[in-house]
Amino acid sequence: MEEPTLAAKLGTTSHLSPLLRKAQRLGLDAERLERLAIQRGCDYYDSGEAAPPPHVSTEQFSNAELAIALLNPALRYNPQTLRLGAAMLSAEGNSPEQIARLAVMERCEAVVRYVAEAGQKFEPQNPFWTRLLQLLPLTPPLKSGVLPHPTRFVAMTGFTRQGPGLVTEWIRPTALQPARG
Repeated sequence: MEEPTLAAKLGTTSHLSPLLRKAQRLGLDAERLERLAIQRGCDYYDSGEAAPPPHVSTEQFSNAELAIALLNPALRYNPQTLRLGAAMLSAEGNSPEQIARLAVMERCEAVVRYVAEAGQKFEPQNPFWTRLLQLLPLTPPLKSGVLPHPTRFVAMTGFTRQGPGLVTEWIRPTALQPARG
């Protein structure tokens, strides 16, 4: 039996995604999209499973495309995939304009808006989130309980060098090493 898509979980219709077709041509299914995000710096989500990393360069499939592919309603539903997509959304070098354009093209404006609203809540000083929200069309609220809670997009610690205290940090790719291929 085929896994349900994010669209099915949200109660909407899945569309034929040009971006996911491009990913498929590059040999990237849902699992390989996740591995590519981990390879590109989302090591926070690395389970340590031995799986060969996909050999797809940022020229072949940009970080913005990877983020939107992972957040795509036409992809199979998996909260881990959505968390990786949220992390890749704010990868260094991504432009809010490109993200917004891809989100509209791929019919995932509501999902990207959800992530961007969480980003703005946790990083109010980051102009990326403000600009992205300005560029995205307004969307109706998503079905509750389907997308990961906004706190799943951040790392929180209850203890710092200064003692007890909450420190919250948006999870994003670190030390991106673009694959050349």
